[in-house]
Amino acid sequence: MNATREPRRAEPAPSKRSGPQHFSAWREHHLWSLASSFKRLRARPLGTALTIAVMGFALALPLAFYLLLGNVQRMSDTLGRNQSISVFLKSSQNAGGAETAAAALRERPDVAEVTIKTPKDGMDELSQMQGFSGAMQALDSNPLPFVLQVQPRPGQSAEAVDALIKAMHDMPGVDLVQDSGSWRQRLDALMSVGTRAVSVLAILLSIAALLVVGNTIRVDIQSRSEEIGVLLLIGGSRSFVRRPYLYAGIWLGLFAGVLAVALAVLLELAMAGPVARLAAAYDGSVTFGGLPAWLLLVVPLVSAVLGWLGARLVSARQLRRAAAA
Repeated sequence: MNATREPRRAEPAPSKRSGPQHFSAWREHHLWSLASSFKRLRARPLGTALTIAVMGFALALPLAFYLLLGNVQRMSDTLGRNQSISVFLKSSQNAGGAETAAAALRERPDVAEVTIKTPKDGMDELSQMQGFSGAMQALDSNPLPFVLQVQPRPGQSAEAVDALIKAMHDMPGVDLVQDSGSWRQRLDALMSVGTRAVSVLAILLSIAALLVVGNTIRVDIQSRSEEIGVLLLIGGSRSFVRRPYLYAGIWLGLFAGVLAVALAVLLELAMAGPVARLAAAYDGSVTFGGLPAWLLLVVPLVSAVLGWLGARLVSARQLRRAAAA
């Protein structure tokens, strides 16, 4: 009699909960590391405040120079780059000749505006200057020529403005062209040097901020060397042990970035009064511009990344030494 065999039971399928459980444990440890690192920083307020202050002032310096450079650039555009060129016509030129020359210049694509200043307008300006009123009244006739105030089109290079000046020199009836082109070229060169200096300063101070965070994390890891050794012995991975220190670097960088932004805003407020008086002296033609909003938002994020990078570099090296010990 054949024994009936029981049907073979199917093996249970592999559990699919291992993935979600692993992700849940990973997320919980990240949240714990985030809170734990903040509590550690709060437990030593003096050291944390000093680290944040050093980083904050280091990051605020490039912002201050960027603010200053941007406003100098804006002032140069207002007072220098867009300054009109004075074209003095020969004394033999009358009003008709001045109108003809002005019409020829208005047709050029590199000229934005041409204004004719008559000899009477020039005489009136000199009469209003202190010390010239008596001398002007003693003259029998007006010796001043017609003058064309030529405004170049904004955004042109120094070479294009030089070409315009040369073309005006060659026009018939022109006696003299007065322009501050060499002054503008020197100003452009100085602005280029200033831009490069601010970029180099920002890189150097960012490296300094990274080193400050790294040193702080190094001291923290050394003070907990025994605790870290126990965690490594019982099977804790380096990434598991390192994670709270990475979040500590992020916290330090984030707070330092916020402090740098606050210092930059305070600098803007401190400069508001003097700039308002300067603008009044130039009849409102000079304006003060603050730091752009996108930069104020990016600085704390970049600072947090610097803090994370400094903590990662130092913690990786310290944990390798702890594992080898």
